[in-house]
Amino acid sequence: MSTALLARTHLDWLESEAIYILREVAAECARPVLLFSGGKDSCVLLRLAEKAFRPGRFPFPLMHIDTGHNFPEVIAFRDRRAAELGEELIVRSVEDSIARGTVVLRHALDSRNAAQATTLLESIAEFGFDACIGGARRDEEKARAKERICSFRDEFGQWDPKAQRPELWNLYNTRVHPGENIRVFPISNWTELDVWQYIEREGLDLPSIYYAHERDVVRRNGLLVPVTPLTPPREDEQVERLSVRFRTVGDVSCTCPVASTASTPADIIAETAVTTITERGATRMDDQTSEASMERRKKQGYF
Repeated sequence: MSTALLARTHLDWLESEAIYILREVAAECARPVLLFSGGKDSCVLLRLAEKAFRPGRFPFPLMHIDTGHNFPEVIAFRDRRAAELGEELIVRSVEDSIARGTVVLRHALDSRNAAQATTLLESIAEFGFDACIGGARRDEEKARAKERICSFRDEFGQWDPKAQRPELWNLYNTRVHPGENIRVFPISNWTELDVWQYIEREGLDLPSIYYAHERDVVRRNGLLVPVTPLTPPREDEQVERLSVRFRTVGDVSCTCPVASTASTPADIIAETAVTTITERGATRMDDQTSEASMERRKKQGYF
C-alpha cells in the first residue's frame, strides 16, 4: 500500500465515500435536490458538495421544509449560508400545507415535525425531484440503522424496510419510475463524533445554539425542555436558567438541549466521546413516544 494511502485518516475515507456518492447521484438522477436545514449534518453535506463540484455550481438546488416552528438562529444561518454559496434555496412551509388542508393538527401548538413528511412529498411532486439528498446517519436511531445509502421510496413516498435494494461493492441503483424517488444519505456511515471532528478539521460555521449558552429550561420526562412560547412551563414546573447546547436542531416543539459548557468543536468532541446516549435519544421528545416512532414516520414519507 502506498504511503499516501497509509497517511489517510478515517475522516479522509469517509469524505471520499460521501463525495463519490454525491457525484454518482448527480450523474445518475435527472432532478436531485439537497435538503439543507441549517443543522450540523446538512452543513457537512454542503462542504462535501463544495469539494465534489466546485469551482462549478452545484448540480442541484437546496431545499428546506420549514415547520414554521424552527429556532430563529437556525433559519437566519440557513439563509446566510445559502447566500454565501450563491446556490438556489427552495423553502416550502408546513404552514402552506395547513392552509391547503393537507396537514391537519389537533392543536395549534402540536409538534409539526411529523407533518414535514406531507410538505416534503408535495414539494417532490411540485418540482419533480427523483432524489433527495439528506444528512441522516445510521447511528442516530434504530430505524436509521436499517436505511440503505440510496433508500427507495414508492409512488406514495413510503419506505418499506423489507423491500430495499442491495448495495454490493458500493454500486447504487438509483433507477425509479415516474412518481417514485430515492432518499440519499452520503454520511450514513458517519457517527456524531465523526461529524464534529470533521467540523473542527474544516472550520465549519454553525448556528450559535450548537454551542453552550444560557437558556431558561424546565425538567420534563428526563429532558431539559426549552421555555418558549411554543413550549411554556406547566403549572407544576420550575424554570431554571442553565448553560446548555443543542446536539440536534429541529422543530422547537420537540427539540431539547443538553446541559453543557462546551463552547468549541474540541470541547464538544470531548463530550461526545464519552456520552452513552444518542443525540436523538437525549434531545427529541417525538422519538420518546414509542420505540417505533421514527420508523412509523419514515413509512409515511419522513426523511
